[in-house]
Amino acid sequence: MKTTFKYDHYYLYDEVKRNLEYFAATYPKLVSLGVNVVTEEGRNQYVVTVTNTETGAADKKPALYIDGNIHAGEVTSTMCAMHTIDYLVTNYGSDAEVTKLLDTKTFYVIPRVTPDGSEKYLTSPYMLRSAPRPYLTEKGGIKDEDLDDDGVIRMMRIKTPYGAWKIDDTVESKMVLRDPSDVDGEFYDIFAEGILEPYDGDENLKAKKADWGLDFNRNFPLGWFPDARQPGAGKYPLSNPETKALVDFALAHNNIGGAAIGHTSGGMLLYPPGTRPEKSAPSLDMKCMRAIAKMGEEELGYKAMNIFDSFMTDQEHYDSGAFDDWFYQSQGIPAYTMEFWDVASKAGVPRTWDGKPEDPMLALKRYNAIMAWVKENAPESYVEWHSFEHPTFGKVEIGGFNFKFTCQNPPEKYLLAECEHDTKFNIRFAKALPSVVVETVTSKKVTDTVYEVSAIVGNRGYLPTNLTEEANTLKTSTPVKVSVAGAKVLNGKEIESIGNLDGFSATVTGAFYGNLQTITAAKAKKKVTWLVEADAGTAVSVKVESDKAGFAEKQITL
Repeated sequence: MKTTFKYDHYYLYDEVKRNLEYFAATYPKLVSLGVNVVTEEGRNQYVVTVTNTETGAADKKPALYIDGNIHAGEVTSTMCAMHTIDYLVTNYGSDAEVTKLLDTKTFYVIPRVTPDGSEKYLTSPYMLRSAPRPYLTEKGGIKDEDLDDDGVIRMMRIKTPYGAWKIDDTVESKMVLRDPSDVDGEFYDIFAEGILEPYDGDENLKAKKADWGLDFNRNFPLGWFPDARQPGAGKYPLSNPETKALVDFALAHNNIGGAAIGHTSGGMLLYPPGTRPEKSAPSLDMKCMRAIAKMGEEELGYKAMNIFDSFMTDQEHYDSGAFDDWFYQSQGIPAYTMEFWDVASKAGVPRTWDGKPEDPMLALKRYNAIMAWVKENAPESYVEWHSFEHPTFGKVEIGGFNFKFTCQNPPEKYLLAECEHDTKFNIRFAKALPSVVVETVTSKKVTDTVYEVSAIVGNRGYLPTNLTEEANTLKTSTPVKVSVAGAKVLNGKEIESIGNLDGFSATVTGAFYGNLQTITAAKAKKKVTWLVEADAGTAVSVKVESDKAGFAEKQITL
């Protein structure tokens, strides 16, 4: 896929900023660059609007919302979002598909939700969930630290007769669990590479709770629970400026008809609801969500699944407060979470998601398979166990792979493929949005100055103009409006509200005795008629408008 910039490394903040400014300066008719919020450390949460402004204002076209890096370490998602912007603007005018897309649709892209968190992740050995801000800190335990100064926090094994691990008899670098009869030999505790911060209590070692514990994807209003139930949730919904800015942006842009939210990892395409079973949601909504998700499976190669039924392993104390659920369950907007990159499948031991807890031994088998894959395919990210003199524990061993860029994100040579696959899905998702048209406008003379003007308006998109049945229930959907201008209206209203128009998703098809048949056609078109007063030769225009499906206009001469 043709792009202006390369996607063979992970961008720091300055490169994100520089590339976005280049797009805005080079393609002023296609790209508008704004700042959604300025972070605590003074970085911008950028929002990029991509559309051809010469064919209509951005807010008058159906829009797809895309973001990345709600979680600081999931930097693949920023790269995928940047790639989509790049591909669209680079190919506008030369690629017919892209040109039509930007002539008729809008893309709102927030490539990096947490620029402070991602900068810390990319420029230090540390892991963090969302932002480098202290949150409900606790003292004591083994604190992550790069002891051997190689730039990576790896595993640290400490020899102890109380340990649950032992070295595999056949592969020295491989760790296996003790079985109940293992009472003789050398055993180990395994922690992240780090230093011991003293704490009161017993003598048993523990990992220190992360100081940077905020989790932005537990801070959204739908399904929010306090930290005791949901670690990292924040003091109250939208207590983080970064998350509040996202919701404020979405609420200010009524034309958003779909959301593609970028995360890592696991190779999954998740769709709401995430706080209740899929069967509790309207059946047409789920039909549409599954059909769009299938396109994601085709382009991304990921497994599509409902969040609550398949992804959640604890359906009583489930995770919630997520952005995709807020989009769908409070606004009625179809939303998807892409969990980019799936090293487990590449290692030959994919995760099977069925809503049930996984056997720990299978998880260990997968981990060891990933370790072998990394050693063969990304050896630069792996080091063998080696001795280190620990200031507290004496002789320990440090080793393993760089989790950040093998499990959580792909090694750089695999990054471009993830970006290209995501851009292809985003394009197909945008095409599925509702799109209103004025099919025909006709007039019939009644008297010398009175005419009957009729228009047939329709929705040619897959999704209905209300997007979902959930939107109707929530009363967030707005009716399609059809107006006539250029003549005096004698009956009816100049602006008629005609309710919603189905998308072709509502068409029911089947086969009877070998014959294919449209059983029920979608109610995707409506006829509107006015009596108007005007002289012959007067130009009269009919316009159809929808918050989610855009606008269209057609003229007729009486």
